[in-house]
Amino acid sequence: MEAPAAPHNAGDLQLTVTSPDQMRELGRRLAKLLRAGDLVMLSGELGAGKTTLTRGLGEGMGVRGAVTSPTFVIARVHPSLGDGPPLVHVDAYRLSGGLDEMEDLDLDVSLPDSVIVVEWGEGKVEELTEERLQIVIHRTVGAGSSQGTPGPQETDEVRQVTVTGLGERWAAVDLSVLSA
Repeated sequence: MEAPAAPHNAGDLQLTVTSPDQMRELGRRLAKLLRAGDLVMLSGELGAGKTTLTRGLGEGMGVRGAVTSPTFVIARVHPSLGDGPPLVHVDAYRLSGGLDEMEDLDLDVSLPDSVIVVEWGEGKVEELTEERLQIVIHRTVGAGSSQGTPGPQETDEVRQVTVTGLGERWAAVDLSVLSA
């Protein structure tokens, strides 16, 4: 990962991720910052790397079970193999409503004791808590490199990741450790 660009505000961190392995490593680093009660919202187009990031989170948190996309089951709970919180991984892509439709998942009940990661959650889960981490993943299309122009496959691997901490919980957290 390249060093972060200048933050847009105190809660933003910008990273360039150049491979799925780096995206998983970002997830492992992020896991060290998370605790029970944290909500992480992931945004990005299909194939951006949301599930890959969450897979790294699961590895870093030491949870049971393979972290895969919960698209068809909507949510999966991965219990901790140690004394950490469970990971609740939600894919809200198929849900059209807001928090009302999400209530069946009991996320409000799970939140205090779990780390909840929601893919495609914008406009659907913000009401759960004002304190959350928002991560936006953008594919970089047609990016050049210092060693010449990469081929299509190399360009497709590059992602721009913006991490934004919202609320008092994230105000004092040094997100720059994610770029180490």
